[in-house]
Amino acid sequence: MFKSIKKDLPASIVVFFVALPLCLGIALASGAPLFSGLIAGIIGGIVVGALSGSNIGVSGPAAGLAAIVLVAITSLGYKNFLLAVVIGGVIQLIFGVLRLGIIGYFFPSSVIKGMLTGIGIIIILKQIRFFFGMDKTIEGKFDFLNVGWDNLISELLRDINALLSGNINIGATVIGLVAIGILILWSNVLSKKGKIFQLIQGPLVAVVVGIVYYLVTKDGALGLNESHLVSVPVPDSFDSFMGQFTFPNFGVIGNSEVWITGFTIALVASLETLLCVEATDKLDPHKNVTPTNRELLAQGTGNILSGLIGGLPITQVIVRSSANIQSGGETKLSAIIHGFFLLISIILIPTLLNQIPLAVLAAVLFIVGFKLAKPSTFKAMFSLGWKQWLPFMATVLLMIITGDLLLGIGLGLAVGIFVVLLKNYQNSHFLHKEGEDVPDGKIKMTLSEEVTFFNKGAILKELDNVPSNSMLELNVLNTKYLDNDIIEILEDFLLKAQERNINIKLVSQKGVVENPDSFVEFFKNDKIRL
Repeated sequence: MFKSIKKDLPASIVVFFVALPLCLGIALASGAPLFSGLIAGIIGGIVVGALSGSNIGVSGPAAGLAAIVLVAITSLGYKNFLLAVVIGGVIQLIFGVLRLGIIGYFFPSSVIKGMLTGIGIIIILKQIRFFFGMDKTIEGKFDFLNVGWDNLISELLRDINALLSGNINIGATVIGLVAIGILILWSNVLSKKGKIFQLIQGPLVAVVVGIVYYLVTKDGALGLNESHLVSVPVPDSFDSFMGQFTFPNFGVIGNSEVWITGFTIALVASLETLLCVEATDKLDPHKNVTPTNRELLAQGTGNILSGLIGGLPITQVIVRSSANIQSGGETKLSAIIHGFFLLISIILIPTLLNQIPLAVLAAVLFIVGFKLAKPSTFKAMFSLGWKQWLPFMATVLLMIITGDLLLGIGLGLAVGIFVVLLKNYQNSHFLHKEGEDVPDGKIKMTLSEEVTFFNKGAILKELDNVPSNSMLELNVLNTKYLDNDIIEILEDFLLKAQERNINIKLVSQKGVVENPDSFVEFFKNDKIRL
């Protein structure tokens, strides 16, 4: 592993520069203490990095869990939420032991893309008040914009109310706009101009500029007060440093809401990790394949430790992983070293961290959210047709309306299943009529490879519409499975066919049989599973 230190060390510095503002920003978006984001980043780098089977994946607090964490902390309280994180980690260990690393493949890509897009939109909407330096208690003049229920939409309307009323901090808005300009310029222009702009990342530059802005303007009209800055504890001794850590409340171990939250964290964290693993393996120039079950075990261990000492949930993160790959990282050493850099930063420079404007972190998260919810994603999903568009939009809209990620995924999955069942219903058979206007016309019906009870209604309707004094050719050459419900329909049709003078020609791998006495006996001797 140490053979690649010449490449892994520079890569770890880049990942640290990317991770530091993201750890703080995601904690901000989650409504959690900012120190908790740093804890998760440290454990994600050192512990998960050491246990993971991925050479280039980097773990830490994830934007994808911010919506869940925000709701959970609000409803449970922070110490009870930490217990849910520990429970989530234990469930992830169970997932790994049961070899459930393939669970990500059971969710339609339209639902997963909808989940990521919904998360991106929620992150953007949640940062508006920090970007403009709003006071949460401020009420604007445009009260007609407020609604009677409390959810993400109502919060957005209240923020619009405050904006229209001019209840913003000009200094926070200025540095927020400057930070966005730096991030866009860095990613779209400067990063392509030379290696120095790839080594020094845009988020770090935005943070440094934000600190300089605060120091220069703090006594002026455009200055920021403490409520607009990062706030992490500044220890003055080893004991005070240890006192920064928060521990879970095991007294609520029997609370069902804690367990539901824990399972939600485990499921979403596992899905996001597995999706990231798939993406990073594709980006890996050496095309290494990450063992997914081992990754679940590593992530579960990391989440247990993070929850035990006050950290946010952890997943493998595509932003940090891709930065690691682009910077030349070759082994897990780069992820581990970046974790140690984060640890050193909270010990040596907490005072400096507390001079970072929240508006700068909001700007970083605006870019993160935009990358998750690009307009091009909506366009691409729409171009794929309604079968992809419907589950995608159902997931996005329900997540935004309710703020509940699991509910959004559940609805998207339900819509996806409905689409599959509908297409299965429509594609159960192929019907072709010859001489439709002729009484003795020939009708050909070809059954699909697998025909289940979902297809019963469609096939029954077609058989009932077969006219008297005609011939029905039933083709089962490609059919591998027939549900018993379909066999019963065909058996009943044999009796009706005799009464209506309908001749039946059955075409199968065994050959051609006219007017069979029984479909059941015939299919038992064929290669069709019943």
